[in-house]
Formats: sequence, C-alpha cells, structure tokens
Amino acid sequence: LNQLVESGGGSVQAGGSLTLSCQTSRITLSTNCMGWFRQAPGKEREGVAIIDTTGDIEYADSVKGRFSISKDSAKDTLDLLMNDLKPDDPAMYYCAARPGYCSNDPKRYNDWGHGTQVTVSS
Repeated sequence: LNQLVESGGGSVQAGGSLTLSCQTSRITLSTNCMGWFRQAPGKEREGVAIIDTTGDIEYADSVKGRFSISKDSAKDTLDLLMNDLKPDDPAMYYCAARPGYCSNDPKRYNDWGHGTQVTVSS
C-alpha cells in the first residue's frame, strides 16, 4: 500500500513562512508525478505545485514567487516551502502522487496523504 504522510502545517501570521513535508513510502519519486494540493472549507481541491519525473515544476498563479516545491529521492520526501503567506492561503494541504505524467486535476491522482492544516492570521 502506497503511503504519503504530510507534516509541517500550523498557524502563522500573514507574511510568515512554513515548510510542509511529505514522507512517502513505496512510491518511487523518479517515476511519479508529485504534487501539493489544498482545499479550503467550501471550496474544491486545487493544485498548488507539481513536480514531474524530470524535475520540471509548475505552480498555481496564486503562489508563484512565494512557494517552492522540491523532492529528495534519497529520502523519499516532497517539500513545499511557503513564504509570504497570505489570508487566501489557509487550507488543508495534501501531498499526492500519480504514475507518469503530471496533471493539475486532482482527480487524476491515485495516492493521497491525510493532509496538514495551514492557518494564517492577519
């Protein structure tokens, strides 16, 4: 059973930073597209950042220049550095994986973590 476990969420003031981490198990990062998604109450799950098997990265427009996704195949981890957090960023953040090519559509991802909560206070 593939497993993803997120950590690093918490509460910060607007303008602050957090680093989310996703520990994977039985998922080969070099052959899977890996992504961070988020879902706020009453909203649909949306893509935040994805990194494909070659290391190419795509960010949602709302986080470009503030968030940075990275993966470490030796440690089987996927990280999301979030800087300059804004009042629109609070959500449950999820790590996800899918074999092969990347997609911004969360429905195309097979494996999900349980999420880590991010709260931003003004």
